[in-house]
Parts: sequence; structure tokens; C-alpha cells
Amino acid sequence: MARIELKNVKKSFGAVEVIKGVDLTIEKGEFMVFVGPSGCGKSTLLRLVSGLETITSGELSFDGQRMNDVLPSRRGIAMVFQSYALYPHMTVRENMEFGMKLAGSTREHLRARVDQAAGLLQIEHLLDRLPRQLSGGQRQRVAIGRAITRDPRVFLFDEPLSNLDAALRVTMRIEIAKLHHDMQDVTMIYVTHDQVEAMTLADRICVLRDGQVMQVGTPAELYEKPNSTFVAGFIGSPKMNLLEGALAAPHGAHTVGIRSEHLDVVADGDGEWSGPVVHSENLGSDNYIFVDVGSEEPVVARIGGEEHVRLGTRVGLRPQPGRMHRFDAGGQPLA
Repeated sequence: MARIELKNVKKSFGAVEVIKGVDLTIEKGEFMVFVGPSGCGKSTLLRLVSGLETITSGELSFDGQRMNDVLPSRRGIAMVFQSYALYPHMTVRENMEFGMKLAGSTREHLRARVDQAAGLLQIEHLLDRLPRQLSGGQRQRVAIGRAITRDPRVFLFDEPLSNLDAALRVTMRIEIAKLHHDMQDVTMIYVTHDQVEAMTLADRICVLRDGQVMQVGTPAELYEKPNSTFVAGFIGSPKMNLLEGALAAPHGAHTVGIRSEHLDVVADGDGEWSGPVVHSENLGSDNYIFVDVGSEEPVVARIGGEEHVRLGTRVGLRPQPGRMHRFDAGGQPLA
């Protein structure tokens, strides 16, 4: 495994600066997840770590060794892409052996490593099949297995589950979590736009915006103590409710934030805010109601799945004590 350090790393494509001075340390054996909106630079940052893109300025190091000019093949990394990138004319075993063959591994070592990786991912019965004979989830397992056989110091995942349906994403998320548990000697970096993947897989999350790091912390830290309205409104599903102006003024803030589960639904007139229910989403165990309180977006409150509120019904919303977040005009937290 490797301790990865990025010091003032920048990347420009022509006159466009995409990564704008990133400082970040990823500890040995850590599972770090990069998240952020489309175009924020998360995949570019991953490619800088891999060596698939060159660093414009700044320094990248693995265990104190400068990596800026080291070839990708010599960095001790393995990368898993969303497109699987399997060779269609090769069997699963041949796909998984390919990288080691190039490295000059013996036949005995090839077979042993592939069998070990296949057992870890439960794909032993697929070794003689071609990629076209596999499902999407099986192909992604093979792509991960191919990466494992390289015995990397660093695992890089670039939105590996985005091509799978919802049920398969859940299954593969569990597989990747087990992989991290079973391979604790490997540092992992994972890029995703999926909130659930980030919150359930990460030891720590790095939130990016416009090529800059906004906040780094554990999933709980980012969820419970966001350092800006951007992070507050990005982390979590549904996102934190943010209210401004007259709705926030009584609390001495430019903006106040409250999570859906921290709002009690009460009778109209008994809450901090009130308005009609304009939409609802019943997810079985939970029911989310959207209330028009006069803010830019409806406020989302969580109620029990067995509870039902008719559209158009006026309700009050009362924040639970100590659960409200206060922000200044610059989007920073107030004491």
C-alpha cells in the first residue's frame, strides 16, 4: 500500500485550468472517495494520480517518492473503469492474466494469482467464458479481478458501477466493500457521483467543486458538520434543506440548513415554517413530503412510510432542537 500526497497539484488543458491547486493526503490502506458535480475535476484528479494525465504543476508522491514523471506502469497502480475495458476475444482467465504476462510472470504464478482473485470475487465458474457471454455485473467483477491480479499498491476506481442497474449496483457495492476489507494493504481511490456509494464505501470523502477541494472528512463529518452551504447541499440524499432571507433572519443567519429527518411535521401554524404539500415520494419505509414554505425550493421532510399527507394540505414544520445549521452570506458556518 502507499501513502499518497498531492501538494498544490494543478492541471490545465490549454488556457483552461481544471485542477486548481489541490492539497490532499490519502493514508495507507485508506478508502478515499472523490465526489462532486459533473465537471468538477474528480476524474481528472484520479487520472493525475494514475499517470494517464500529466501534472501541470505541483507534486504527487507515493510514500515520499515523487511520481510526477514516473510511467503509469511503474507506479504500482491498478485501475477499474466504468466501461470494463475487457478484451472481447480473450476468455475471462486470459483477460485476468494479460497484465501479468506483460510483466513476465511464470505460468504457475499466473494461474495461482487468477485462481486467488477469482475465488475472492466468486467468478471461478466464469474463467473459460468470453466477455460477451457475461452480464454487466459479471464483467465488472472480471475487470476488478484483472486489477487484483496485478497486486497493486493503489487501486483506482473511475465510476465503476455507473453502467449497472440499481439492483446490481447494490450487489457490486457490497462486493467492493468486502474487497476493501479483504485487501487492507491496498490504498483505494474511488470516483463517483452517487451519494449512497460515497457514504457507504468511504473511510473519508473528498468533495470537489470547480477543481478545488471544498471539504475532506468521514461520511459522518460531512453529513453532520458541513463547512459550507455547497457541501451541505451536496452531501446527503435528499440534500439538506437550505432557506434564506426572511426565513433565516430570525436565527441571525443569512442561510439556515436542516436535514429532512430533523423536521417534525406539525399542524399548520404550530411550526417554524408552514405551507402546502406540493409533492410526496413514498419509498416504503420512509415517505418524503415537499412543502412550499416560500423558499426557492420546497422544503423536504421525512415521515414514516405508513403516514400519508394529501397534496395541497397545509402543514407546519418544526426543526428539532440543536439540529439547525447557520451560515453567513459567504456560505460559511456561523458559531
